[in-house]
Amino acid sequence: MVAVAAIVTMLSACSAAPSTPTVPSLPQASGGPSADASRGTDANPNGTTGDATAARRTALHNAAECIRQHGAPRYQDPVLTANGQVYTDARTLQDSIEESALDDLEAACGELIRAARFAPDDQAPAPPKVVQAGVKVAECMRANGLPNVKDPTADSPFTPGHGFGHSPDELPGGKDDAFMRAGDACKDLINELNRLSSLGNLGDA
Repeated sequence: MVAVAAIVTMLSACSAAPSTPTVPSLPQASGGPSADASRGTDANPNGTTGDATAARRTALHNAAECIRQHGAPRYQDPVLTANGQVYTDARTLQDSIEESALDDLEAACGELIRAARFAPDDQAPAPPKVVQAGVKVAECMRANGLPNVKDPTADSPFTPGHGFGHSPDELPGGKDDAFMRAGDACKDLINELNRLSSLGNLGDA
């Protein structure tokens, strides 16, 4: 039973990554480096490249500290990559903040979030090593009874530490026999994907 539970947990983590951010929108940055120099947008500034300075890192820490003090005590500091992109602890924020508390969070932390030029509940595009690991998982799942699982790309939604999201037509329910067989066959690849997509490893992206 323990092994079965572990498989369900791994596959659930992989499938639970949302196709779009599920946390109601928090205040985000405006301005910053021009769009033609980055993949970032006004809707998701985390993909913007350019500013990887110590001052930006400090601003991200200050914003995260405010978020921790106002409803998400386990929210980790965002990861700032060498090219200026940002990855965040979106799952913890999603699990910690009720929609009714967002106004209070924005009032307390909105200025710091905008100063850090990031979206606390979004991600930069998945780096190549994470995409490659995700493709290996998808190939394994297709080879083991889940033919509808698609290969991820850099633009596929993912959750740090939990891999890529999948639509319901890609993955069946949690105790489906094919789901369980694929989880057992692919567990090492799933674990590697989750490891590579963790915040600690995304810092090396």
